[in-house]
Amino acid sequence: MANPAAAVAAVYDDKPVRWLALASVLWGIVGMFVGVFIAAQLAWPELNFGIPYLSFGRLRPLHTNAVIFAFGGCALMATSFHVVQRTGQTRLFMPRLAMFVFWGWQLVILSAAITLPLGINTSKEYAELEWPIDILIAIVWVAYAVVFFGTIGIRKVRHIYVANWFFGAFIIAVALLHIVNSVEIPVTLWKSYSAYAGVQDAMIQWWYGHNAVGFFLTAGFLGMMYYYIPKQAGRPVYSYRLSIVHFWALIFTYMWAGPHHLHYTALPDWVQSIGMIFSLVLLAPSWGGMINGIMTLSGAWHKLRDDPILKFLIVSLSFYGMSTFEGPMMSIKTVNALSHYTDWTIGHVHSGALGWVGLVSMGALYHLIPRMYGKTEMYSKRAIELHFWIATIGIVLYIASMWIAGVMEGLMWRAVNPDGTLVYTFVESVKAAHPFFIIRLLGGLLYLSGMVIMGWNTVMTVRTGRVHAAPIPLVAAHA
Repeated sequence: MANPAAAVAAVYDDKPVRWLALASVLWGIVGMFVGVFIAAQLAWPELNFGIPYLSFGRLRPLHTNAVIFAFGGCALMATSFHVVQRTGQTRLFMPRLAMFVFWGWQLVILSAAITLPLGINTSKEYAELEWPIDILIAIVWVAYAVVFFGTIGIRKVRHIYVANWFFGAFIIAVALLHIVNSVEIPVTLWKSYSAYAGVQDAMIQWWYGHNAVGFFLTAGFLGMMYYYIPKQAGRPVYSYRLSIVHFWALIFTYMWAGPHHLHYTALPDWVQSIGMIFSLVLLAPSWGGMINGIMTLSGAWHKLRDDPILKFLIVSLSFYGMSTFEGPMMSIKTVNALSHYTDWTIGHVHSGALGWVGLVSMGALYHLIPRMYGKTEMYSKRAIELHFWIATIGIVLYIASMWIAGVMEGLMWRAVNPDGTLVYTFVESVKAAHPFFIIRLLGGLLYLSGMVIMGWNTVMTVRTGRVHAAPIPLVAAHA
């Protein structure tokens, strides 16, 4: 018979979870502020004030790194450490190493915040950080993998819940992508050149770039979705069998879709076509996962009326479905001929980033944070509701303006006179897009305002709560 005294002492190790969750909220505000500032620069370029450190070319990679790897990365680490303990009903493996992961990742973020405005970067999309920081990322990521998979190894439940499959795939794939794409030859302490050249460099970069989207910004957040939607709804996932099919189909297909970023380039045509085909196939598993998440609310749709956290989680899936339909359509060569290099691509990226990644992260954090401080809900439910509506309106303004601007740009760029000369100059297309840049800025301001509301709500929740040690259920030992 189990010792009751020992059962009381057995609690989850949530210190890394708390710190990573709070860091995610902080970095979300910072990263989105930088995004709004550079959006304003596109509308009014004089806002760089002639200061090199504030130029769009230096702040744009700072924005992408902050929102993807700081906000998104901390949210993924927090939720994966939370989920793997609850679904395995055991403490974290090597909790001190988990705290090293927290501090190491904050050092990576701060290094990016210093080097990128200084113009120190590799010029590779989503992989701009120079080689010393790349090494630090690899070290921290290996430590993260040791903690996560070690916790799975010491789990008290035989079954590995599907959310952990997605988190595990995300951790392994990102390590592979980062290490292969970051093979470089150092010249000085802060300058290196890629070990690859020409079209091979482009191919490896977009194998990395698209799979950073596929695994960092999709698989990881699907792990989040498969735990927090059933938890918040109080219902089991709609189809567990579909979730497993979704996992294997998505993991296999995503790896091959990267070449669609390189249509009409020096990349061999057959490689471009393979990228397009796999992108189209990707629609099936993506929508399977979306349907599985949304249908989890079957018989409980009434909860959406009163639960703003569920609104975040379910609407995020709607944007996921929309983005994963739009992406395959944009990979079709004839569509890509119009959309490539236009703001349509920016609209597509942000429908996924703001609508899917942002909303599902916010919903998961709203569920997670109060439970870390001995509460069942955030300080203000009305503030969550307000955040949801402000963020959703902001997303719609942002992506709709970029879609319209992008299609218009594509049509203007391809318009030719009977003699074959261009009808419009490039500057004329920029001038025509200017009103949409201002609408995009307004959408971004709304989204940032929602994040500031979340920051206030988080501070008040932490102030009125207390650190809570959650006990591990006894039944786990025999499950």
